[in-house]
Amino acid sequence: MAERDAYGEEQQDRERFVVRILLALVVLLAIVLALGWRLSGLQVGAHSHFTTLSENNRLRVEPIAPTRGVIRDRNGVLLAGNRASYQLEVTVEQVRDLDSLLARLRGYVELSEADVERFRRGVRQRRPFQPVLLKAGLDDETVARIAVSRHELPGVEIEARPQRFYPQGSTLSHAVGYVGRINQQDLQRIDRRAYAGTTHIGKSGVERFYEDLLHGRPGYRQVEVNAQGRVIRELSVTPPQPGTDLTLTLDVNLQQAAYRALAGQDGAIVALDPNNGEVLALVSAPGFDPGAFVHGISQADFAAVRDDPRRPLFNRALTGQYPPGSTIKPLVALAALDEGVTTAEREMFARGYFQLPGHERRYRDWRREGHGRVDMSRAIAVSSDVYFYDLAHTMGIDRMVPILGAFGLGQRVGIDSTGERPGILPSRDWKRATHDQVWFPGETLITAIGQGYMLSTPLQMADFTAALATRGQRYQPHLLRAMDNGSGEPEYPLPVARDPVTVDEKHWDSIHDSLIEAVHARHGTAWGSVGSTRPAYTIAGKTGTSQVFSLGEDEEYDEDELARRLWDHALFVGYAPAEDPRIAVAVLVEHGGSGGRVAAPVARQVMDAYLLDDAGMTINVPEDE
Repeated sequence: MAERDAYGEEQQDRERFVVRILLALVVLLAIVLALGWRLSGLQVGAHSHFTTLSENNRLRVEPIAPTRGVIRDRNGVLLAGNRASYQLEVTVEQVRDLDSLLARLRGYVELSEADVERFRRGVRQRRPFQPVLLKAGLDDETVARIAVSRHELPGVEIEARPQRFYPQGSTLSHAVGYVGRINQQDLQRIDRRAYAGTTHIGKSGVERFYEDLLHGRPGYRQVEVNAQGRVIRELSVTPPQPGTDLTLTLDVNLQQAAYRALAGQDGAIVALDPNNGEVLALVSAPGFDPGAFVHGISQADFAAVRDDPRRPLFNRALTGQYPPGSTIKPLVALAALDEGVTTAEREMFARGYFQLPGHERRYRDWRREGHGRVDMSRAIAVSSDVYFYDLAHTMGIDRMVPILGAFGLGQRVGIDSTGERPGILPSRDWKRATHDQVWFPGETLITAIGQGYMLSTPLQMADFTAALATRGQRYQPHLLRAMDNGSGEPEYPLPVARDPVTVDEKHWDSIHDSLIEAVHARHGTAWGSVGSTRPAYTIAGKTGTSQVFSLGEDEEYDEDELARRLWDHALFVGYAPAEDPRIAVAVLVEHGGSGGRVAAPVARQVMDAYLLDDAGMTINVPEDE
């Protein structure tokens, strides 16, 4: 009986063993089938994908940066170009002691902490066999010293790379702009594929506005590499497409003459061709050295420029907003004529102040004793505030604003550059939206003389002056004159006409004559720009004074008692020759004091430089004429 039990248990063990073997075989078969299925998928379904990965272990595509387009003035003078610049590079895998090498290199070239930190950051981001920039912009003497000791400096190489340079320096820094290293902010707005291999990008001015044209397109080279990624040989090359060369409307000679005319004073000058909107000169003084930003300015140097009280980085011509002062009086007069609220012949006695009916406050004239009996032409010539107070009160702000807006005040001109601001053209709606307040009658008076809330840029002043010169024909101010992509046929964009200012022709005649009187008559506020030497052409213009602070009703402006920073800004706008205008100019001299004494002579020098072969050519006028 016991033997039977033992036999039965042995039989059951065998059966369990067979079952386990069968289960193990089933599991093994399932695993084999799964592996076979996966292997089949890898070999057949993903063949193309893994073939590509395998090729990439052997082949690599490297970008080639394009050559940036150059910028020239209207006469072909170079404004921004490219030149070979020597730079110091280090291949880390060839260096045993990096700290020791850096210490030795300090004996050959000045290395700041920022240079070293930037280099170490580059070392962390690149492979050991790839060279890393340590110092750019080496001079010939430094290059020669390092070359002589090359055998003592393992891993050190001197390479020539293209570098942006600006031969005109600070004279055109705001107009042309500058390039700088691509930063995180730039990476957020660009197509990174289009900038493969590129380290610099336009930061301001024409360099930034026309970045897409100037940059070009990158090329590529296919190279064979080993397992460590080192290049073995070059297989193919797709050359880069260079950037487009640009010709600007600017005239370097005129730009330099305008810069010199400011004689070290802070300010702005904009000169336009009124017949097509070409910008002939665009000056903001002081300027800055654009070349200092190309390879990254040090924090100390940048802080010095940024904190300079003269604000050299501030583009006064486009970004600066100033009360236009009396320069807008011709526009106000034109509005009054067009609205029929007055005539050019109507006379009034302009005493030293104006009072609104039923009000005690006196709105004073700039000339304390007034100007006596004046008509419109004389009122513009002598810049009578009282005449325009009276005109503004009769016309009202609602009839004055539309024509000022038609001349572009309170709007961006839309120039092909960066940083332009719109200024302010105040109105009832503007004040309600901005200050949540009603408009007061006294604000109409001070708006008529370009003060109060009103703000304008020097570019806007030149723009409305050009419209006066062409009797209402308006063209888009622009800096680009031609583009050349290497095809041999430069492309010349056509001038863009804007909505004209439509006014009766006889009204244009009245304003035109009054602007000539302001310059060429002895009583004119701009007579000082002519003085005893009359130019060989006729100038039409208007002076202006822009208050820096407000005076009380009984206070008197005394320049001698004030610090220079509290002096009025000096303004002048004008065009010439008056009979057939070829240039329209706006001049702003910060804290210059007098538009007639300071700004008008500056404009005269600019016009002379453009219109006369010899800037000193004048016609002598007897003192008693």
